[in-house]
Amino acid sequence: MSRFLEIIELSNGDIALRHVDEEQGDALVKIHFSDDAKASLQEHCVDVARAMLEAGALKVGELSGIEFEQSPFETEASPGRRVH
Repeated sequence: MSRFLEIIELSNGDIALRHVDEEQGDALVKIHFSDDAKASLQEHCVDVARAMLEAGALKVGELSGIEFEQSPFETEASPGRRVH
């Protein structure tokens, strides 16, 4: 199992966190924004989800004694694929 994580945008618009080498299967975390939140955030949904996931990953790292020198996520944009 890869130690690298990626943030992806699912075909339904949800944002998910998964291991890079696990393209099939359950995501570690999924974020679903309501229609009202999407309307308010507009094109910034992915940016907000990324900030939420990074904060969570940094906290998990802090609790387990791991320090990240940079973002723990791989990134690449397109629906159903990696996003930034």
